[in-house]
Amino acid sequence: MKIVCLDLEGVLVPEIWIAFSEQAGIPELRRTTRDEPDYDRLMKFRLEVLARHQLGLRDIQRVIGAMEPLPGGREFLDALREDYQVIILSDTFHEFAHPLMRRLAWPTLFCHSLETSADGRVTGYHLRMPEQKREAVRRFRELNFLVVAAGDSYNDTKMLAAAHAGILFHPPENVIREFPQYPVTRTYAELRTEIDRAFALLAG
Repeated sequence: MKIVCLDLEGVLVPEIWIAFSEQAGIPELRRTTRDEPDYDRLMKFRLEVLARHQLGLRDIQRVIGAMEPLPGGREFLDALREDYQVIILSDTFHEFAHPLMRRLAWPTLFCHSLETSADGRVTGYHLRMPEQKREAVRRFRELNFLVVAAGDSYNDTKMLAAAHAGILFHPPENVIREFPQYPVTRTYAELRTEIDRAFALLAG
């Protein structure tokens, strides 16, 4: 059995924090896992910025509610699921994901959760488990699945390393330079070709 593990933001949907940054007029929140390898440091920074500007979960959800998948993302995912099992492994949060999952026809998503106060402030976050992307791929392999993984950011690279084959999709130049072992794709057609090629090579 073959499984494709995909990141969500930057692969199927726009970067949530960048969209929110633009709507809220807070350039600091444009910082993502494409820029910062340390996810805990990044989230603490985001929470501090939200608190300073007195912004809460509903403010972010309002922006997410108007977001659409990246052009061609839904069609790419639909076609991929005709031939492979597809799991979305994301460092986003359940409290963000619902409208995006609806627009993607409810793919399976593994992600994290937020902690909020009674008045809707985001006060913390809870990881489903440390390094959940990497660990999920490892478990799939233990179940004798062939796994190909694709992502765009620093936080995807351990997932790519744990898979039988890893692919970068539209990554920033800093990630390309630091991880030259992974093929780089920039369109859904290129990504699908690399996924099919990886499974063909694994089949021997």
